[in-house]
Amino acid sequence: MALALSNVSNAFGREAARHDRRKKATAELPMELAEVPMNFLLPGPNAPEEFLAGAFSGQGDSDNDPALKFLHGTTTLGFVFSGGIIIAVDSRASMGSYVGSQTVKKCIEITPYLLGTMAGGAADCMFWERHLGRLCRLYELRNKERITTAAASKLLHNIMYGYKGHGLSMGTMIAGWDKGLGPNLYYCDSEGTRVKGQKFSVGSGSPYAYGVLDQGYKFDMTLEEACDLGRRSIYHATFRDAMSGGRVSVYHVREDGWDKISMDDVEGLHWKYAAAGEIAGSTK
Repeated sequence: MALALSNVSNAFGREAARHDRRKKATAELPMELAEVPMNFLLPGPNAPEEFLAGAFSGQGDSDNDPALKFLHGTTTLGFVFSGGIIIAVDSRASMGSYVGSQTVKKCIEITPYLLGTMAGGAADCMFWERHLGRLCRLYELRNKERITTAAASKLLHNIMYGYKGHGLSMGTMIAGWDKGLGPNLYYCDSEGTRVKGQKFSVGSGSPYAYGVLDQGYKFDMTLEEACDLGRRSIYHATFRDAMSGGRVSVYHVREDGWDKISMDDVEGLHWKYAAAGEIAGSTK
């Protein structure tokens, strides 16, 4: 018993000593640090729109008041065909001329039946499309049925429109197969646009991807032809656009969900197409 009481007394003594050390350390902090409230600090500007308008335009010279610029680039595409929807994306994240990553997952798996793509600010797209996944799951729990592609895209559009002018940078596609309606593809961006269509390409490499996509697209294609068209379109965009590259991922959205078809390194695709004489300047 005496030994147990001694252990308890020693434990209390050690805890009291730790408390005194913490109290002394806090007392020695500068006043401005000691008085910081224990919560998240909010940004200073009361009017984010006015602050961002000046931040992006730059009111003075480049040294004293430089304009804030988003340096981003990507290539994503999606199109509807007789067998569903094909989504194809690259995987390069860039900051101007600096390549930040070659392995970014630009196709966001929102639910087992919905896919989203990301172009613009990687953090914005990733966060809000994951948030959309939570909203879609809550809808399913409340209503005992899957949310439609139109409704999911409208939820994302409403969020982005609510933050219009606050600095979001997003250009996304939402793809899914709706019961009784078939495949649906929507484009949404941070400027408040929401459009339904048969084919879209988004990002800095999209003009090059559109050139290949428009030339080879037809509604009645086999799955293999559709996947090859999406893969080829992204590859040619990475060949001409320095901000796009890495790997080409191809997804297929069908009635009972989506499948990831392939993921190919663009260098391997380059030599494959060059050997077949499909690149300017190459020979068979």
